[in-house]
This record gives sequence, C-alpha cells and structure tokens, in this order.
Amino acid sequence: MIKLQTPVEIPESSIKIGFSDAIILLGSCFSDNIGSIMKDMGFDVMTNPFGTLYNPVSVCNSIRRLDSAVPFSEDECVQMGAGSQLFCSFSHHTAAARSSKEEFLAEVNAALSDANAFFRRASTIIITLGTAWTFRFNATGEIVSNCLKRDAKEFTRECLPLRTCEVLPNSLVERYPSKRFIFTVSPIRHLKDGAHGNQLSKSTLLLAVDSVVQKHADRCCYFPAYEIMMDELRSYRFYAEDMVHPSAQAVNYIWERFCEFALTKTEMATLEANRKAFLRSRHRTITEK
Repeated sequence: MIKLQTPVEIPESSIKIGFSDAIILLGSCFSDNIGSIMKDMGFDVMTNPFGTLYNPVSVCNSIRRLDSAVPFSEDECVQMGAGSQLFCSFSHHTAAARSSKEEFLAEVNAALSDANAFFRRASTIIITLGTAWTFRFNATGEIVSNCLKRDAKEFTRECLPLRTCEVLPNSLVERYPSKRFIFTVSPIRHLKDGAHGNQLSKSTLLLAVDSVVQKHADRCCYFPAYEIMMDELRSYRFYAEDMVHPSAQAVNYIWERFCEFALTKTEMATLEANRKAFLRSRHRTITEK
C-alpha cells in the first residue's frame, strides 16, 4: 500500500493525566483549543487565566503571578491604543479590558484569587510555547504579554536567545517540585515574523524544551503537536481559512494523538463515555468526533 502520510512516532508519556487531576493549560491559542475540549470532556482544567500567551517570558511571569496572587494595582492599568477608552494591563489579553480602571481591577483580581486557589491544587501544568519573539515596552523595559493595540513605536521587538528560553521553564520546574509539566510547541505559524523568522523561533523553542525535558525527565515530557501538524497534517486542507491556524479537524486529530500519549486505557474508556454524554447533551449522534 502506498503511504500517503509520514506518521510521527510518539513514545509513551512518562506523565499520565486523568479526570481526578487538576490541570492548568497555559500558552498560545492552541492551549485554548485543547483546553476547551478537555473541559467539554469533563477534565478539571483551568485555561489561560490571563488570556492567551505566546512567549516563554509571559508564560513564566503568569505562573509566578498565579503563585504569589499579588493583586494587580492601578499602576499596572494601561489604556488601550487605537482610540480605545478601555483599560487593561500588559499581563492580560485584550478580552479582559474594561471601561474603567476600577472595573478592570475588580474583575481581574477576583479571577486571580480563584486562579491562585486552582494553581495550588493543580498537579499538572501543560505549557504550549508559541514564539521566541517578544515585545519590550520602551518606557519600563518590561516584556509584555500583549501590546494592547498601542503604537508600535512604544515597543522594541526582540527574539529571545536560546539560553533564556532554556533557563525560564527550567526555573519553573525546579521551583515547583510537586508539579508535573507537559510541554508543547504550538503548531500555529507566526508568519508576521517571516517564514525564516518563524522557523528560527520554533527551533529555539524546540531546543529549549528538549533541554528542560532531558534534565527533568521524571516530571517533564514533550508532546509533538508541532511535528504532527508539520509532517502528518502538512496538507493545506488541514488548515483554517487563514492558512495559519489548524482546522477543527486538525485540532481534533492532534487531541486524539494527545489522548493516546497521556491517558491510560482506563481513562480512555472514561473519556469515551464522557464524549458520548457530551454529544447527547448537544443533540448530536454519538458517531461524531
């Protein structure tokens, strides 16, 4: 038989997750996609409490904030650009923006308190890194999670060196010895960086994650979402209309591969029962994926 794919061989994960685990997903919009499926299937998950994150600095800063639970202050409130009257912070996605500082702070600090409680009982953190490219706010020198549509002249665009991309996640793993980490690199291409720039960025992230996983193999593992998209699903029919993001079919396929990777046979049986119950609740036939 003619082979029409180059399947990515995935070794069995040293970390198994189940429905009794509290799981945090942080990172790019691929985390949002997988986190949404996990929630629908009955997993105990929290996904991106600060909104979508892309670079290692933002991910690490978010985890430290989840741990410390230091409330956001008025000094961290930033008026969004492009003529907007909304307020947000450089630590949040624009979806958190509100019409006043007081409303913004009340909502994000209440959410932070809830997120801190979940973080303390979470056993597993799934981190999806999207890019090594960052934006540094010139006025303060901080690397931001979101530019909030402000003038590009206020920021300096930089690509993180490999050493920084290694040190940051490694410091997290060492700081939280009771937690397990599953790393992925987002299959979503950042073509605004250029095709070559995107490849350099992804390569940096892949090398950094591999270094951390090799060092902490007892509590860390890597799931090859990027490789599955680039090799098994290389056809554009597996992309959304923007030709950048994976299609729903591709996301579901990668999710199925992740389940094979991270779930035991017992948990797979529970997942199938939950999937059927979810489809019935949506008035869909149980043969659907």
